[in-house]
Amino acid sequence: MSAPTPLYLDHNATTPVDPRVVDRMLPYFTEVFGNPASVEHVHGNRAQAAVKRAREQVAQAIGARENEIVFTGSCTEANNLAILGAARANPDKRHIVTTAVEHPSVLEPFRQLEREGWDITVLGVDEQGTVAPADVAASLRADTLLVSVMGANNEVGTIQPIEEIGDICARAGVLFHSDLAQLLSCRKVDVATANIHLASISGHKLYGPKGVGALYVRSRSPRAKVAPILFGGGQEKGLRPATVNVPLVVGLGEALLLATRQCAADSARLAAMSGAFRDHIAAHLEGVSFNGHPTERLPGNSSISIAGVEPLALMHKLNPFASFSASSACSTEKVETSPVLLAMFGDSARARQAFRVSPGRFTDKVALMDFAQQLVAEAAQLRQFAG
Repeated sequence: MSAPTPLYLDHNATTPVDPRVVDRMLPYFTEVFGNPASVEHVHGNRAQAAVKRAREQVAQAIGARENEIVFTGSCTEANNLAILGAARANPDKRHIVTTAVEHPSVLEPFRQLEREGWDITVLGVDEQGTVAPADVAASLRADTLLVSVMGANNEVGTIQPIEEIGDICARAGVLFHSDLAQLLSCRKVDVATANIHLASISGHKLYGPKGVGALYVRSRSPRAKVAPILFGGGQEKGLRPATVNVPLVVGLGEALLLATRQCAADSARLAAMSGAFRDHIAAHLEGVSFNGHPTERLPGNSSISIAGVEPLALMHKLNPFASFSASSACSTEKVETSPVLLAMFGDSARARQAFRVSPGRFTDKVALMDFAQQLVAEAAQLRQFAG
């Protein structure tokens, strides 16, 4: 008899594919399998029609136009294309701005551009993980090309003031890029009203498939000019030269459609569950700190530091019961303090002791509260042994 499957509480790392998304994708693996670039025959035309519908769904979900959506193989690829592509398409402006709490797929392209001669500014955040719009405004120069600030942080859940930052960038004539990977499953974003010029999207963070993403590239004035970073065929306007993965883009489109329809209800439910979870822990353990902004946060994210409790030891104890995370899933296997927590708290015990619990759309509240009781018991025992 196999052991029971642990409760999955790591939705900020990846989400299960919604069964409705799977149903929508399945015919495009076996029945409608044509290459969407082969428009001279029926099979290709059917595949192309599916890609067109998916592009429309993605565009509608974020207030964009169909011609502004470029499909990619991941949000990481979309971030690289946005940042490297914008810089190389506008070589006369040599200054770019980001924050210390961005995903590595934003920070690493910035570091690459620094090696290529661009000046980079990395803004700090406060102890809630928020970047101040005033700091963004103060960082801008006459030669600033791009500001990149994520919509919401994957580790501590803080939602950034992207509308205010977008307005600052628009007034200054600076491109604004936002990694929206974590935000779109719980909040609607209109890229036009938020003055976002480039936006990256992930399939597997919003109950869609892995291996697919999208980049919004503004075509309206002020237009975002982006140069390709991959070379080959002319697919996706030459910005992503590869055969479009029809089943996956169909899944991305459907996942965004569902998110648009139910993000408000999903968010209310998750916020209530996560609030009850945190309240239980705070009521039964001393020395508990909750990381990230108290209200402007992802509804399903709980970043927690417990004084005297090492998170990897806690995870080891609780692995049979639940899957959760001590750091970002995109980090290396080397154990080191998260740069996000370091930016918020410095090299402190609170930073080192942080872990993340993130329920999702299909998490049962009773199961989550049962896990809260197990977590309290194991944390208390670990603290006793440590003392």
